[in-house]
Amino acid sequence: MDQIKGIAYQIAGDFGLAWGKFFAQVIIFIAVYSILKKYAFGPILAMLEQRRQRIADGEAKLEKIARDAAEAKQNSQAILDKAEADAARLVKEADDAAKLIQERRQQEAVSSANTIIAKAREAAQLEQEQLMSQLKREFGRMVSDATSRVTGKVLNTDDQTRINQETAAQVSA
Repeated sequence: MDQIKGIAYQIAGDFGLAWGKFFAQVIIFIAVYSILKKYAFGPILAMLEQRRQRIADGEAKLEKIARDAAEAKQNSQAILDKAEADAARLVKEADDAAKLIQERRQQEAVSSANTIIAKAREAAQLEQEQLMSQLKREFGRMVSDATSRVTGKVLNTDDQTRINQETAAQVSA
C-alpha cells in the first residue's frame, strides 16, 4: 500500500498536483455549486417546471376544447335535425290546414249557392203565383167584359165575383 501511495504522490507531483490547492479548489467548487444550485439552477429548474406544467395544462385545455367542440357540433346537428323535422311538420300542418280551409270554403260556397238557388226558386214560385193571380183576375175581368158585351147586360159586382171565381177554378184545374 505504501508503494501505491508513493506512486500516487509521484504521479501527482509529475502533473503538478498540490494537495492543498486541490482541496481548496474542491471546497470552492462545492461552494460555487451550492450557490448556483440555490440561486441559479433552482429558479431555472422551477421556471422550467412551471413551463412544463403550463404546457401540460394547455394540452389538457386543448383536448377539452376539442371534446367540447365535437359535443357542440353534435348538439348543433341534433338541433338542426330537430328544427328540420319541426319545419317539415309545420309545413305539413299548414298544408293540411289550408286543405281543410279550402274544403270548408267550398262547402260554404256550395251551401251558399244552394241557399241562393232555393231563394231564387222560392222567389220565382212567388212571382209565378202572383202572375197567375194577376192572370186569373185579368182573365176574369176579360170574361166579365166579354159576357157583358155578348149579353148586353151590365154585370153587378156579385156577378163579376162569381164569374171570376168560376173562371179561376177552371183555369187552376
